[in-house]
Amino acid sequence: MLGTAAPQVTVDYRVARQIASQVAKQREELLKIKPDMDRAGEEQRCLNWIAEAVALWSDAQAMTPQEDEALRRAVYDLLFRAGRLQPYLDDERVEDIIIQGPNEVWLDYGDGERRRVGPIADSEEELLELLRELARDSGHSERTISTANPTLALSLQDGSRLQAITGLGPMTYAVIRRHRVSHADLDDLVRLGTIDPILREFLGACVRAEKNIMIAGKQKAGKTTLLRAMLKEFDPECRFATIQTEDELFCHANGYHRQVVSLMGRESNGEKDVTGRSAGEVTLLDLMHPALRMSLERIVVGEVRGPEVVAMMQALTNGSGGNLCTIHARRPDIIFDRIAELYALAQGGLSEQLAYRQTANGLDFIVYVDMTDETQIGGRRHRYVSHVLELTGIGENGRPATNEIFSPGREFGDLRAVPRMDPGCIDDLRRVGFDSSLLQQPYGAWQAPLPLKVGASR
Repeated sequence: MLGTAAPQVTVDYRVARQIASQVAKQREELLKIKPDMDRAGEEQRCLNWIAEAVALWSDAQAMTPQEDEALRRAVYDLLFRAGRLQPYLDDERVEDIIIQGPNEVWLDYGDGERRRVGPIADSEEELLELLRELARDSGHSERTISTANPTLALSLQDGSRLQAITGLGPMTYAVIRRHRVSHADLDDLVRLGTIDPILREFLGACVRAEKNIMIAGKQKAGKTTLLRAMLKEFDPECRFATIQTEDELFCHANGYHRQVVSLMGRESNGEKDVTGRSAGEVTLLDLMHPALRMSLERIVVGEVRGPEVVAMMQALTNGSGGNLCTIHARRPDIIFDRIAELYALAQGGLSEQLAYRQTANGLDFIVYVDMTDETQIGGRRHRYVSHVLELTGIGENGRPATNEIFSPGREFGDLRAVPRMDPGCIDDLRRVGFDSSLLQQPYGAWQAPLPLKVGASR
């Protein structure tokens, strides 16, 4: 197997495609003779053919060993991986790959740097074929992209999330969101500065005490990363379902959880059935009801984006505790309005008051993840938990009432969460080993305030 370091020399992709085409024909002939050959044997035979073809080309062109290696890698990536995209998928520093047509590609790094790199295709059609190949290789054979199906959303084999649009503008656009912190636990998030040791103990206790928790936050703030980390607080034998549009939690394959029912929605084939519904489509709402019959201890919804919020809240109020989900919200104070908006999208346009009542009855805590981006003034991106809200029932105007258990330490120049008060369920947390005296530390356990360029404590 070839390594994963990004090439340091320029590759002539015209030559790489010629060699890849030649080896693809050899592979096709091989599989006619040996149709039962396993993937490892097939890859090894192709690697040998690649090496032979590159050696012949290298002798004729007097290439250096580094150029040989880069060309071999490029041919292999064209045949078995993501083609010219692969070096960027292999680079652990890359957070987003932004594609503006075949020739304009940008890399966003975790520290906020953005850099333009070379083209990943020579034409719009080649770019579209690359996107289709990524869908096939990721096991989403029902998903494609064309003028008839102008959008494509899927998880790649490495867990990266791809969203593409074509035919609705002057070129094809795509963004690949990479999960740089895909297997972190809560201790890792302490080391990254997302939470402090006190909040780490509190969140772990909330999970163990089977509290229903919603993680909210801005786009790219780290909601899914925090959710994955909190799932590591489940007992490894806990039987639970993950319900997602694309797999971003990786629970069934992370080596920790042993009883995971991993369910993903499915896009339609573009046709309509007799009821007028998109044929073949399976929504998260469709998945929720059969999941509840799978003898589960908990349910996890990767992100609540639409009408499935109703079924989720029903599961929270009717079933056992310990369920988790995420939702997008720009500020903590608009979370309940965001939930009400999603209720309005459900069949029949459910009322705001029903949304508030089920939220108050079903949720125990909301954890808000924030991000402060100072890259435009020479700083960096800071991701952190800023609030933990306890839901305490219905308050004024029928909205859920909350207590701020953790909130930003603004009085001493910090935007990160510090303890404010005991939750009403403190005894439940004590029963699973939480030391409630930790909540009496008003500055939390941060070693120093968040190092901001604007608004920092001096």
